[in-house]
Order: sequence, then C-alpha cells, then structure tokens
Amino acid sequence: MVTEFDKALASHETGIPGLVLWDLPVHGDNRGWFKENWQREKMVAAGLPDFGPVQNNVSFNDAVGTTRGIHAEPWDKWVSIAAGRIFGAWVDLREGPTFGVVFTAELDPSRAIFVPRGVGNAYQTLAPDTVYAYLVNDHWSPDASYTFLNLADEAVAIPWPIPLADAELSAKDRTHPRLAEVTAVPPRRTLVLGANGQLGRALRAELGDASHVEYTTRADLDLTSPDLVTARHWRDYDTIVNAAAYTAVDLAETPQGRADAWAANVTAVAALARVATEHGITLVHVSSDYVFDGSLERPRREADPVSPLGVYGQTKAAGDALVATVPRHYIVRTSWVIGDGGNFVSTMRGLAERGVDPRVVDDQVGRLTFAGELARGILHLLRTRPAYGVYNLTGAGQAMSWARIAREVFTLTGHDPSRVTPVTTEEYTAGAAGPIAPRPRRSILDLTKIEATGFTPRDALASLRERLG
Repeated sequence: MVTEFDKALASHETGIPGLVLWDLPVHGDNRGWFKENWQREKMVAAGLPDFGPVQNNVSFNDAVGTTRGIHAEPWDKWVSIAAGRIFGAWVDLREGPTFGVVFTAELDPSRAIFVPRGVGNAYQTLAPDTVYAYLVNDHWSPDASYTFLNLADEAVAIPWPIPLADAELSAKDRTHPRLAEVTAVPPRRTLVLGANGQLGRALRAELGDASHVEYTTRADLDLTSPDLVTARHWRDYDTIVNAAAYTAVDLAETPQGRADAWAANVTAVAALARVATEHGITLVHVSSDYVFDGSLERPRREADPVSPLGVYGQTKAAGDALVATVPRHYIVRTSWVIGDGGNFVSTMRGLAERGVDPRVVDDQVGRLTFAGELARGILHLLRTRPAYGVYNLTGAGQAMSWARIAREVFTLTGHDPSRVTPVTTEEYTAGAAGPIAPRPRRSILDLTKIEATGFTPRDALASLRERLG
C-alpha cells in the first residue's frame, strides 16, 4: 500500500459499533507530505465523537513484523500512522451481542481509526521504522483496568500477514488469555443521584440492579464537597441522572431554607456540571414548571424565557443555566410529580379515608406527572439520544386544578367528591403561620418536542385512575 494523497476526509463504519475507519487528506510534493492528523472542528462535523483527548502517545517500531496487542483499554483512542504502514486488528471485547467480532485493515498515514473504550487494539508493522500514534481521552494510570486477548486466539482467527511464529512479540502478549477466558468489558456506569426520592425509586424500578448502574444519596456522595472531583473515577461513567433536589417550596422562603435551596439546587449542580463537562459525561437534570411565572394562557415551550416567582423556582432556573453549559445534557422539565412516598394524591386519599373534608386550591392548573412515567421518558432520551437540550416531560391530557384532582381522588377511592371545597389561592393561604411561596397559576408544559422524539406521555387522568385501582 502506498500513501494516497489528497483523499477527502471521510468515515467508514465497521462491523464493530463505534469503531470507525477514517480517510485523511494527505498533501504531498517533492519535499514529503503534510496532514491534519486530528482536527476537532472538521472531524466532529464529519461525525467523529467529540471525545476530548488529554494525552498523545507514540510507539516507534524499527522492524517489520513487530506485533503488539490485543489490548482493550478503559478509554477511547484516535489511532493514526506518522510513518510506515501497519496491519491493524480490532476485536470487540465489550459486553453485548458483538463480543468477539473482528475488524482488520491496513493503515498508512492517509488512514486513521477511532477505537472506542473496550475494543481490543492490535497491530503488526509492515514497513521498517513505523511510527504508531494515538490520542486518548484519559491519562494513563498504573491503576487502570485493562482487558487482554491472545494474539493467536483461534476463535477470532486474525489473519496476520506475518505468521506470529516469525513476528516480534513481547512475552506478555504471548501469554494473554483466549477469548473463552476473557471477562467482557462492562459498559460505562450510570449514576442516579437522589435514589431515595420519588423519581429515584422509579428509576430503580426501571433500571433494576444492573451491575453498571449505581444509586446514591447525599449520605453516599456529597456534591458540595471539594473532594467531588476525586470521589469517583469519573471516566468510568457515561451518564449521571440528577434526581436530587431541594423541593420544600415554602420553606425555601425562610433564611435557612433559602441557603439550603441554593446549596442543593445551584452549588451542587455547578459541581456536577464541571464533572460532566471535564469527563464527557451525559448529565440528565430534572427541572420544574416553577421556572415560569404561570402568566401565559398557552402551554410553556422549552425555549420560553424563564421567569420564576419564588426562591425555589429561582434556584431551579439557575441550576438549569449551569447544566445548559454541559456539552452533553438533557434538562427535563416536569410538574406536579406523584410517586412512592408523600405527595398530593396520597395526602388526599388519606384525608378521604380519615373523614377529613379538605379545602383545596382551584385556581392553579397543570398536569400530574407520575414518577414512573417521568423515569420512562428519561430512559427513552438516554436510549434514543435525540439532540441535547431542554425537554418538557409531564403527563398528557387535559389540565386540571388541584381541587379537580382532589375530587377525582375522592371519587376513585369510593368517597363523596363534594367533600372537597374549592378555594382560591388567597383564601387557602390566608392566616398561614409561616411563609407561603408564590406559585405559578398555570403550570402546563408543551409536550410537542418530547413527542417528536417518539415518546408519547400517558394521559395523567388515566394514570391516576390506574394508580387508585
């Protein structure tokens, strides 16, 4: 193979997911040649993952037949040839249906390959003085966990141009295990914050106890700690779902509540945003209808400017702005969440059963969102990976007031709905002992954008009826 000059930058899929072969433009004349070995703007625009390299390594090989690998490392690599020529072999050593799949190709300075984490990498030099270069997106560490496969494994049967008996190998590479003995590389981890909350429990019900999913509470991981940057090996994580928040809306209007709300909803989120940005993690952040003032007659769209009324809404809006700086982010705006634990539906059911006749606000209108539905929508975003950004996600159907919902709860639990007395917000809050936060009167979020991704939220009233049997 002779280095080809002036090819167009182009990518070629392989049989291994994420392993992509690239043609590189090399410009040559009587003096030699020049190429842009890695050019972030052009290559990302052409489809290369924006993988964030932090280290550049070079391997010099003086003899034809020098053979190295098969090594699967815990980072992504951009591999190219600075001089000479190689026969490359790549084996998928990740968990999944393509475990053991092989791809081979010859590389010279006009070809490069993107090797995702967990794909075994090996090569054999076909020319003397070959220089093999690669960018990686994590710093080398003696504590890093590698997975190896024997170069001579019969199951993958790599057709080495130079028989391994005649090649230059290290003693270690000769003794690596066969495919049947290899432990597959697990996927990068998913971290769920706020695991004991209503949404956290719903996410656990959806995700189960998969080995790559980790559930934490504030007792396990303090996001405001200065040690957060070293609390985990963050390159092992693909996704963080932030289901944790300060949600005591009225208490947030007190001096201590204000400080606590800003600490949880802003300071902690800023720390998460830094970690996610630095390590290429997708950050899913759950937001609230309280970032709006409720003054519009139409449903709120994702691009509408925020206008929070109280401290809680202000901290959620500030947290959203921080998350929006993360390259890979989903801000999921929701409203009126109902899950396991204390919530409006369980409170109304309890009052009905105890014979209490409640006064319930009738001039605040919105849609219930059941935590299981919210979890299902978040996982849909993570599976389908639509464009990053803000997505409204609530129950669908007709908007209802709190009083209407309370009457539905009474009816569905076999009690007289006329026991619920509708009142205005002003009547309800008159004579309150403590501060009452201002609330949006209309909390209806437009669902067009999430529906365009293929997710259809369930009707909120149908979900309520199903929940109450």
